[in-house]
Amino acid sequence: MGAGHDHGHAHGAAAGGTATSAYRGRLRMALAITLGIVVVQIVGGALADSLALVADSAHMATDALGLGMALLAIHFANRPPSDRATFGYARAEILAALANCLLLLGAGGYVVYESVQRFITPAETEGRLALLFGAIGLVANLVSLALLMRGQKESLNVRGAFLEVAADALGSVTVIVSSVVIMLTGWQAADPIASLVIALMIAPRTWKLLRETLSVLLETAPKGVDMAEVRSHILATDGVEDVHDLHAWTITSGMPVLSAHVVVSPEALNAIGHEKMLHELQGCLGDHFDVEHCTFQLEPSGHAEHEARLCH
Repeated sequence: MGAGHDHGHAHGAAAGGTATSAYRGRLRMALAITLGIVVVQIVGGALADSLALVADSAHMATDALGLGMALLAIHFANRPPSDRATFGYARAEILAALANCLLLLGAGGYVVYESVQRFITPAETEGRLALLFGAIGLVANLVSLALLMRGQKESLNVRGAFLEVAADALGSVTVIVSSVVIMLTGWQAADPIASLVIALMIAPRTWKLLRETLSVLLETAPKGVDMAEVRSHILATDGVEDVHDLHAWTITSGMPVLSAHVVVSPEALNAIGHEKMLHELQGCLGDHFDVEHCTFQLEPSGHAEHEARLCH
């Protein structure tokens, strides 16, 4: 005998959407700002002959593509579930975050290559122009960061966009510093060195986001959910004798789920009833763990052995 029950809590997501959907407007604004900076920095890099500006514009171009994919992912993520896609298309957000990681790694590799080439074949960089365009990029990036600050705490996809813009802001600072060095000392190597610094800033943030994204795709337990503690809480419920097939994973940002087969004594099932037992289990996990959806199958003693025979 089995019984299933599902229960959900909202965690910062817009009604009827994922955690990212609440920040769709801010992502659009950040995308418009980023595209504007890309154009400005390409022009500035050409006029000032600054590799750091060109590298930063290339990085920001990948960011613009990433923001565009994030918005596209929101569109698919908010499509309703179907018989074939029973969780809907919420996982599209995670795939977009993974694509962003790969784009960032590619941008970092490009910057390193061009920096090495600039060391081999030096060029004269116009410090004042580079400084001007670097400052414009920094101001615009700070505006985008303010737009995405709140959402990055609730959504991996928004966090990916936030980290990209943060890296861009640091890249603009690096461009400004290298421009000032060139203006004051005439040391042209400051430009390719700044480009390498930008590449190094990209790597650790990208690696952290990549690990979190792969964790979701590999369906590991949600961050902050101790499975041993979950098991202990279930077993502490009156009438529960055992728990097996306990699983917890994350569909997308703000949507952790859990399922379990709970073995209950026949006496407890008769005395308490299925519905009350399910409510007690849901209340137990709802009070102690941040899990979006829980599904329990209640089983009388000995049912697990019956399941094992059916699987042969």
